Amino acid sequence: MREPMSFLPYGFTSTTMDILNPKKSVIVDMIMVQILSLIITFSILLIFANQQLNASDLSYIMGGLFGALMFLTAVYSRLSH
Repeated sequence: MREPMSFLPYGFTSTTMDILNPKKSVIVDMIMVQILSLIITFSILLIFANQQLNASDLSYIMGGLFGALMFLTAVYSRLSH
């Protein structure tokens, strides 16, 4: 029997499906990159901009750094099991 005619070529459709439906490891890697960039950003703010910030801004940055570290720990612990 003849295969049905397709409007899009097979290579294009398979590439589109790979991009729009990534594997779980790709999604976890993207989350990890975002968490690590948060930790680096908060750390750089604490190191270089601590003289210009008031106490409430510093407490928000410290809370964000603590939250990012806790989230990173939770993701790593789920990956290790």
